[in-house]
This record gives sequence, structure tokens and C-alpha cells, in this order.
Amino acid sequence: MKPLTFTKPLAATLLAFSHLIVAAPALAGTPVKIGTVAVVPSDATLQVSLDRADWTYAVGQAATFRVKFNLAPYPAEGVTISYRLGPDMLEGAERTAIVPEQGLSLPATALAQPGFVRLLVKATVQGKVQEGRATAAFSPQNIVPVQTEPADFDQFWQAQKRALAAVAPQFTLTPAPALSNEQVEVSYLTFQNVAQPPGGRPTRIYGVLSVPRGAGPYPAVLQVPGAGVRGYKGTPEMAANGYVTLQIGIHGIPVNLPDELYEQLNFGALESYNRYNLDNRNAYYYRRVYLGALRALDYLAQHPKWDGKNLVAQGGSQGGQLAIMASALDARVTATVASYPAYSDVTGYLHGRAGGWPGLFRQDAQGRVQDQPVDAKVTTSAYYDTVNFARRLRAPVLYYAGFNDMVTPPTSTLAVFNVITAPRELVLDPQQVHLTTPEHRATIERWLAQQVGAKP
Repeated sequence: MKPLTFTKPLAATLLAFSHLIVAAPALAGTPVKIGTVAVVPSDATLQVSLDRADWTYAVGQAATFRVKFNLAPYPAEGVTISYRLGPDMLEGAERTAIVPEQGLSLPATALAQPGFVRLLVKATVQGKVQEGRATAAFSPQNIVPVQTEPADFDQFWQAQKRALAAVAPQFTLTPAPALSNEQVEVSYLTFQNVAQPPGGRPTRIYGVLSVPRGAGPYPAVLQVPGAGVRGYKGTPEMAANGYVTLQIGIHGIPVNLPDELYEQLNFGALESYNRYNLDNRNAYYYRRVYLGALRALDYLAQHPKWDGKNLVAQGGSQGGQLAIMASALDARVTATVASYPAYSDVTGYLHGRAGGWPGLFRQDAQGRVQDQPVDAKVTTSAYYDTVNFARRLRAPVLYYAGFNDMVTPPTSTLAVFNVITAPRELVLDPQQVHLTTPEHRATIERWLAQQVGAKP
């Protein structure tokens, strides 16, 4: 689930907020700006689209998918496709159809409530497998979460923060000259964190600190990672633009080890870490992760080059989850960047709709609910679900979601966005899958510059 970068033409995304952001009704009673990225016709062999340019409809409106092949000459018998069509992540059984030269129209599955409907298409053309998808949004601003909110949610996290405060941080820096340059000094940082589970020895968090060589002071940015196990090299390019940045790993292992080790952990000891001790809120894997991110903010807030004003939490996917959590639990955070956040409304599958990554409680091919027994796990998930932290955000938020995302499904990410009561800006990219474009990164840079008072 690591956020990736891919290249697509600037005209295909047009993420300049001055052109995209339009006033919209408040989704949760506060000012909100929504920008919808233009849907650009594909020049791919297989083209899957909808009959509205923004792929967005009101509940009850008719929507029609279009499937077309860019082939010359076109086969006289048409092109056979297999397809699945249905609600977000519940697209249903595979069916087949013939696509004539003029294309094929397929009506969207009717929804009785706000949500998303997706068409997944596959075909073999000239010996090559072609795949495409399009996703229709129906009143996405009205999607509400199904996750519960524990009555003692705030008390639980106050107690966890007290447990963190009882552990000496032991911040330790090691120079990383190979990662440094004339503008930026880079170091490896490690510090103590709470035990996992409680009652044991303290664990550690490892990360990479990038600091401008100038006198400062500078705004500080905590960069939290997408899911998986990997090494990190920091973000000296961002530090060169005038930020103190701290990029952390979450698994309590150094971030400068051989890639093979991370690969083995990813498919071995740390595979499915997001489910470890899910039946116990005090021992769940993410408890240590969440508290480690808060301690990382502690480090930035005591750094001598921090400007004392601007403290940002930023991440995508699992990083979006952690950024929202950290911002909710630390009042010092002044801005949040959350791209397609994970662990959003994760009980969705128990209510007949998509839940957020990592797909807890989803049914298997035989219709059996996974993660059994579910009761204790459902209870624990409510203390860690992004939606319950999003309700508590106070600082401005830049939020990003893609309709075609099948890792952090839009049903889940919009359920989270819709409960935010802090000032919010939302970028909706209908065609976007679970990837981050260079244009989106540029949007983040502009938005952060505005938040910290720098020149965009």
C-alpha cells in the first residue's frame, strides 16, 4: 500500500487550486473547498468512462458506463470482454459481453444511498491483456461512517499519552553524510517508545531528520509512512525549500538496512502486522505506532531550528491515517495533509459496503466474514479508526481522494472527510487509483507554503 509516483500529463490533472477549488456547501457544518480534477479521455486501447465528465451524480440519477476499444481495423465480430459491475469493492460476479465498434453502454447499478459504483473491465486484444475501470460517485458528500465511537475514546488516548510520557525519549542522532548536501544536513534519529504490549521493555522508533543548514527558524513537517516495511532516506529536497522534516518508520527497526531484509520482513514476520492483537485495544500493533508518531512530534517541537509556530503532519495511505491521528491527538499541529487515508471506517464490510484498508471483516469467496471472532476486533478497531480521529481535527486539512482507488476505497475515505469540522480542502480525482501524481505533490507544496506563510 506504499504510495507510488507516476507520470501523467499536467493537463490530465490540472491541480492548480486557483482553477479547481470552488465553493461548496459545508459537509460537516464548516467551510470547505472542493476541487475536482478534470477527467481526460484516455488514449489507451481499452477506454472505460461515464456519461458525465466529472463522474459524479446525485442519488437517484441515472448513470451509464461506456466501454470502447481504440482499434484499427476493428474486429468484425467485436471484442469480447469480461466485466464486473457493482458497488465500490463489491462489484459482484464476472460477466461477459461483446463490444461493437461504436462501443458498449452499461447502466450503473442503482444505489439507494450515497456511495460509489465501479465497472471493472478486462479483455485480451492482440495477445495482450487490457484492463480498465471507471467509478461513478453518487452524492459522495453525504456518505456517513458506520464505525462506532467509543464513549471513552478520549480517556483511552489520554491514558496512552500518559504511558508514553512515562518513557524517557532518549533522542539519539547519527550523522548521515552520504544523504546530506551543501544545503541540508541529514541525520538518522532514534528514540524510545512505549512497550509492545504494555508492561514490557520500551521499544524504539527510527527515522531520518533533514534540516536546512541556514540559521532558521523553519516550519517542521512530520512525514509518516504508507504501509509495508522499507528503508528511508529522508526528504532533503523538501528541507532545501525551508522545512525541518522528519520521516519515520513504524516497525521499530533501523531505516538504513539492506533492502532484502525489509522484503523478508514484509512477507514474513511483519506480514499482516495491521491485524496483530486486534482483539485487545491495549496490545494492538497500532498502539505503539500511534504513540511513536506522537513522540516524533515531540522531537520536532523541541528542535532548535523549529519556528515555534508551524508543525505539520503529512502522509498518504497509512501515512494519511497516521497524519490525521497525530493531528487529532496533538494540539500543537497546525496543518494536516492526508492523501487517501487508510484505516478509514473499517467496519464498512459488516454493513454491506466497502471498508477501508486493510479490508477487515471482508467476506471471502465463500461468503464467510474474515477476522473471526469479530466482536472484540470490532471493539478495538473503533479506538484506532481514522474516522474517530478525524472528528477531532482542529487545524486546517488538505485531503485527497481518488474514485478508482481500490486500496483505500473512496466510500471509506469520503466517510472520513465528511466528519471533519476543521477548515477543509478536498481534491477529488475521479480517475486516480492508489498512486500519487507529481501534480498532486505540487499541490501539497503550494498548500503548505500558504499555511506556513512562505512564498508558493
